[in-house]
This record gives sequence, structure tokens and C-alpha cells, in this order.
Amino acid sequence: MPQILEPELRRALAERMRYYRELGIYDFYRREAVAPAELSSAPFQPEIREEMAARKSAVLPAPVSNLVTITSLPEYGVADPSTALKLIREDLGECTRCKLAQQGRKQIVFGVGNPCAELMFVGEGPGADEDAQGEPFVGRAGQLLNNMIKAMGLQREEVYIANIVKCRPPGNRTPELDECETCSPFLMRQIATVRPKVIVALGATAAKNLLAMNSSLGDLRGRFYDFKPAGSDPLWPGARLAVTYHPAYLLREPRQKGETWKDLQMVMKYLGIEAPKKAAE
Repeated sequence: MPQILEPELRRALAERMRYYRELGIYDFYRREAVAPAELSSAPFQPEIREEMAARKSAVLPAPVSNLVTITSLPEYGVADPSTALKLIREDLGECTRCKLAQQGRKQIVFGVGNPCAELMFVGEGPGADEDAQGEPFVGRAGQLLNNMIKAMGLQREEVYIANIVKCRPPGNRTPELDECETCSPFLMRQIATVRPKVIVALGATAAKNLLAMNSSLGDLRGRFYDFKPAGSDPLWPGARLAVTYHPAYLLREPRQKGETWKDLQMVMKYLGIEAPKKAAE
């Protein structure tokens, strides 16, 4: 019979579960205590007997259930991706989980686009225009991204767009590691909800954080990576992830647009998209 927990312990457990959930850890399993009979039932090798004796003498938590699976995320079990994304946004709230909340951000920039998109773009973080309007990629870099999407034969409304961090870093600086890690669980939940076929990481910050690799952008480009957030639907095979230059970088270095088009063509081939004739020419 499940043990009834004291209110203070319940609150402490709930807080700890929330902490792990924000780290992207959703499932927890409790190891059973070793029964005394197990220790006296030979034939165990001496080292195994010693390990079991140590486990027996350890202080174990009171049993709550044989298996505790944390599926308390609000979007769990929600079939409609649009509704699930709204629930994730509500769970994010007016986030104050990292220092960006106190460094001048006007509003959270969550994500936008088709909740069932086959193609998802992930950038670095909001800029001034995005912070003002509450939507990713609406400034000059956003206009270039729109042109890139159009050149692929798609419309902005057909894809999903998000960023590694959802608050503008002051002065448009690169997001710091702790800021990226704090925001990452919500991005992973967005990806797991949209379940795209392909994710395009725009720029080094997005690529390094999504792939957990510290290679240069040049080394990461030109190939696909398998990508699937922890806790995703087991029936979803995951996405293929490609890396290319950030539109803001292309505004400064337009000579790299040709290389970016090669990356996008790789994505188009995988998705079976044929470029409009004008773009192809």
C-alpha cells in the first residue's frame, strides 16, 4: 500500500521533480532494497555478498511505489501539437530561471510557425526587434531567413522557428552556457512536440548546443546528424539535424550565401522538396 507522505516532504519532492524536469530528466526509477534472505542465500561470490551487505546497511527512502514514472509535463498525452505548444508556453510562464530575465529583456520569445512542421529552424537568441515583437527572426536577419525559406519553395508559415534561448541577451551578446542550459529543456519539449523531420541549426551557438559538440561551424556543416530529445515519443524516429550559417552572419559575410544554399539543398533533397525554377537558376 502506498505510503502517505507528509506535506513538507511532498513539497520538497515536488520541487526536486521540477528541478530535474527543467534539466530534461523525466523518468525516475527506485531501486528495491535488498531483502535479508538475499544475503544469506549462497552461493554468492564474496565481492557480490559485500556489495549486497553495503546496500542493506545503507539508509533507503521509505517505499512509495515499486516504479515511479514522472509524466507530469502538461503536454504529455496531448494529441494536438498546437495545444501542446501552448501548454509548454504556459509552463514556461514569465520565466525568471536565469539572469537574462533581469538583464533588460522586454518579453519572452517562445517560437512560431507550423506546429506540425517537417522543417524546424533553431537560431541563437532574440535580438532587439524580436524582443520588441515577441516573435523570432523578424528583423533584418529574419527577412533574410524568410528569403532562404522562400528559395527552398516553402513559406515561413510552413516551418517552425525557435531559438536556443528565449530572452534577448544584453547587447545581443552570445548566450552563456548556463543560460543555454536553463532554456534547453523547453526547446527540447518544443522539438519533441513538433517532431520535425529536419532541424536546421543556424549558426555556431545553435549547432554546438544542440549537438553538444565544440567543433567549428565549418567542421559541423555538410552532413546530417541524428537528433532526438530525451523523453520524446518512442514512436517518433527523431529528426535529422543539419548545420548552416546564421542569417545575421550572412548579412556581414554575403560571400557565404552560396555555401548556405548548398546546406539548404541537402535539406531539400532529404525532404523531397524541389526548388522553384527561379531559385534553382
